[in-house]
This record gives sequence, structure tokens and C-alpha cells, in this order.
Amino acid sequence: MNHYIVLDLETQKAFSEVRKGKTHELKVSVVGIYDSADNEYVCYEESEIPKLEQRLKNVDYLIGFNIRHFDMPVLQPYLLSSITAFPLLDLMEEVEKVRGHRVSLHSIAQATFGRGKIGHSEDAIQLFRQGRMEELKRYCLEDVRLTKEIYDFGKQEGKILFQSHKDWKVHEVPVEWGKQTFQVQQPNNAFPTSLF
Repeated sequence: MNHYIVLDLETQKAFSEVRKGKTHELKVSVVGIYDSADNEYVCYEESEIPKLEQRLKNVDYLIGFNIRHFDMPVLQPYLLSSITAFPLLDLMEEVEKVRGHRVSLHSIAQATFGRGKIGHSEDAIQLFRQGRMEELKRYCLEDVRLTKEIYDFGKQEGKILFQSHKDWKVHEVPVEWGKQTFQVQQPNNAFPTSLF
């Protein structure tokens, strides 16, 4: 059985507060994970990221929602390893390949499970600035939980659902999660790649 980690992070700043294209300047407030090895949910604060990196080195792949172009670039300045070293399964990318456009975590969770996210990224930034770290961790881990549930559902059912903001209908998206062969490739840009 593959050892994987589902990862989501929250930031200290909003995109409007950093230079265009400088995602890493958003800075990490917390990183939440689910580790399949011990069936455990854990949240790391910024100062604890070295402990997280040790854990990441032992996995077969990382799962996330927009993990390739958001979470990993934000995390990169904190890591000794290059983000290109980690095989990734980006659930948002997999849906985009089928549908031809991006969909949100909320729209998938709402259509698939009848419940969505409990807040927005702006809420998480405010929780960080107010020092409400336990609430922030709960928020982050809830996104990790939703991402894991979407992965599990897609792996078991071979599909996920999402509600379109164009026609407000629920659409089915076929997926093949769990059947991929992960390999780390030499990057042709600043982000990690994987084969599916």
C-alpha cells in the first residue's frame, strides 16, 4: 500500500499584499496534513516546518488541491529539499484535465458530500493576525479532511461531482486516482511534475 500525505496550508498574507508571481512571499501560517501511515491529522506552525519536512521525505506521494502551483511554492523557502523532489497528485489539475477549466474545493465537496468549506482563505489570514492559532489549525485541517474525502471518494467510485457556477448544475467528472504511477521528473519550470 502506498504511503501518502494529504497537505494543505494557510498563509500569513493575501495575494494583494505580495508582488505578482511571487507566491512564496505569502509565507506559511500553518500546514495541515493527513498521514496515511498512521491515519493521523497533524497541523504544523511556521516554526515547526523542519519536523514536517522530515515526514514528507518518507512518502510515496503528496496529495493536495492546487498543491502544485500554490502550496508547494509557498512552502519551498522553508524546505531544504527542492519541491521538485516530491511526486504530487493535484486533484484540481486532474479535474481541470477532464473539464478544461478549474473548479473549487468547495464546489466539489458541496456537490459530492452536500457540505462545503467552513470558511475562506481571507478568514484564515485574519485568524493568524489575531493570534487565534487553534481556530486556524481547525480550519486548515478541515480543508485537509475534505481533500482526503474527495480523494477517497474518487478512488472508490471512479468519479467525483461538482456544481458549476456557469449553469448551476451538478456535473460528474471521471477520475482514475489510485491507478497512477508516480515518478519524479526533471522540472521544465519552477514547479514539480509527476506522471499519471
